[in-house]
Amino acid sequence: MLLKEVCTLDVVCCGVDMRVTAAAQLMRTHHVGDLVLVQDPEEERVPLGVITDRDLVVEVLGNGRDPATTALGSLMHRPVVIANEKEDTAVVLERMRTHGVRRVPVVDAHGAAVGIITLNDLLKVLVDEAAALVEIMSRGQDRERRTRRSPLGG
Repeated sequence: MLLKEVCTLDVVCCGVDMRVTAAAQLMRTHHVGDLVLVQDPEEERVPLGVITDRDLVVEVLGNGRDPATTALGSLMHRPVVIANEKEDTAVVLERMRTHGVRRVPVVDAHGAAVGIITLNDLLKVLVDEAAALVEIMSRGQDRERRTRRSPLGG
């Protein structure tokens, strides 16, 4: 399955100079737990990193840093792991495993952020596929019961 079919398209982007307090407010406004950091949020939107609500808590509050003066760029992990919208989910799952990340910005052919794929998104795909397999198995058993003849000719 292609990423563009399952990723979250309502990705929220912001600049690396944004302060943690403003980022937390942006997350709250958009009801998201992550932001994709880009050099220019209004133009190219090329991903530079991902910041999560956990990063804000652990790296800023947990270390006694001032959220009003701490820039998001200082919290980024580099290099950023990205995926193309035309990649298969299995490829990205392996990339996430290799790099130990739970969220990956999804980019278009020009490298601009168009979405984000998360571990939760991929888990939902896997659960849906597993449910389809169970349904196939169940329907096969039902079909077999209906078409099976009794050995006594009845």
